Amino acid sequence: MTTRRSVLSASILALLAVSLAACGGGGVQEQPGDVPTLRRGISAKVDTLDPHKSSAQWENIVIGDMMIGLTTDDVGGKPVPGMATSWEVDPAGLVWTFRLGDYVWSDGVPVTANDFVFALRRIQDPAIASQYASMLWLIKNAEEVNSGALKPEDLGVRAIDDKTLELTLKYPAPYLPGLLSHYTTFPVPQHAVEQFGDAWIQPENIVVNGPYKLVYWRTGDQLVAEKNPTGFGAAEACFDRVAYFEIENEAAYENKIAAGELDINNVFSGPRKAELEAKFPGWPRTYPGLLTTYWSFNQTRPPFDDVRVRKALSLSLDREFMVRNVLTPGFQPAYAFVPPGISNYDVERPQVSWKDKPRADRLAEAKSLLEEAGYGPSNPLKFEFIHRSTGDNPKVAPVAQQNWSEIADWVQPVIIKQDTKVLYGRLRQNDFEISDGAWLADFDDPINYLYLLQSTTGQQNYGRYANPAYDALLTESNAELDPARRAQLFAQAETLMLEEYPITPMWVQVTQNLVDPTLTGWVDNAKDNHRSRFLCREGMKPR
Repeated sequence: MTTRRSVLSASILALLAVSLAACGGGGVQEQPGDVPTLRRGISAKVDTLDPHKSSAQWENIVIGDMMIGLTTDDVGGKPVPGMATSWEVDPAGLVWTFRLGDYVWSDGVPVTANDFVFALRRIQDPAIASQYASMLWLIKNAEEVNSGALKPEDLGVRAIDDKTLELTLKYPAPYLPGLLSHYTTFPVPQHAVEQFGDAWIQPENIVVNGPYKLVYWRTGDQLVAEKNPTGFGAAEACFDRVAYFEIENEAAYENKIAAGELDINNVFSGPRKAELEAKFPGWPRTYPGLLTTYWSFNQTRPPFDDVRVRKALSLSLDREFMVRNVLTPGFQPAYAFVPPGISNYDVERPQVSWKDKPRADRLAEAKSLLEEAGYGPSNPLKFEFIHRSTGDNPKVAPVAQQNWSEIADWVQPVIIKQDTKVLYGRLRQNDFEISDGAWLADFDDPINYLYLLQSTTGQQNYGRYANPAYDALLTESNAELDPARRAQLFAQAETLMLEEYPITPMWVQVTQNLVDPTLTGWVDNAKDNHRSRFLCREGMKPR
């Protein structure tokens, strides 16, 4: 286990141990003299707190408590002013001008437009190797800066003065305020980054502009943040301290709740919802989410470079059985990638052509496709399916294995459970055959899903799907100002992609959290964002 150096003194650590044991959870109130502490379980280990290097929802729980962008999410997950108090856009929808408020970093240095210029150039720096760089290629010249073809100074972002930032886009993006609440667009403190390099996120060095600031980080155990008095939203925050526990095991977070040592956990086993409700009344929380589980085929290696194989394996998966018997109540079978609750997609939604075909017919077609591709008793189809270790995923994997084996006895899948963080690392490195995975919307627009399969997207196009016609449709949609026509282009692109099976959509999820019912300020939302600054406990007030 690696230990990161802490800035907590021995006396503070002792206080932390006492307060973590004594306060919150299960309705237990803070005792006089305790530091009000919110205890949050997160579902995997934190690799980074650098907003330009993270790509994990569980890391976002911590980052979003410490950093604020031009906009921020309100309690319901909707974008509202953050560092920018107002903005305007030119008639062409390409030039956005943001007015910044009077905010400071935690070391007292003012937050300026130049911090955003520095940050937006930094995330496009090839040396940073940000997995999310492509999501910001709507900014003029961003892709060219990322490739090294243009200089950072050519990026379409400039500081008009300390309090005025101008962004110039490649194409209109009416969803930009929502995108700017995502952590990839957050400012970073140039003075701290240049002084400490990658170590700027360590407790002894970190500088933030949000309501909480990291003070302790022990990998594989916990992170602790304390209130940043000058940070955005700090005045409204009830808790003086937030502890984040890296908990991947069901028994571990249930034991902590039972012992009164945890207030929130960001996952639970959905099929056990009724059991958990009986055990922890009022704790299980679900809500329709912008969250699609989809499984990726690696098209860079045989046999998954053959569309017949990809289609056959997709056909044979019994999503209806999985949703009905294995998954969290409220999940829906998915026959498309973009979830039904997304905005700006008011058209007849694409779906795979065989959605309503009886399962026996699906299996027969799957077998025929595999035989056509050259597989059979003398040439069995053997492959490996990796799946996440968290949530419902371990329970579904054996069902998938059985589904695939039902095509024929010469279809021989092997299933392997992977630590969630490791699995996503393998996906980004294109080191898999078939893999489980999911996408939770960063902002409420279909492009946030469909761009993942563009050939230029990079690491998040896990199976390396590449189709010039698909790319062209999304490029055309980017230039389209008519919302109806834009939605039609999305539908054409998704239809094309679904029939080529770079992925197989599996189900649309509900959000899943365990939340102490004595907490106030929790609002379920489709993005599943729940910032600690909004949360309080009955009888507490902001301090």
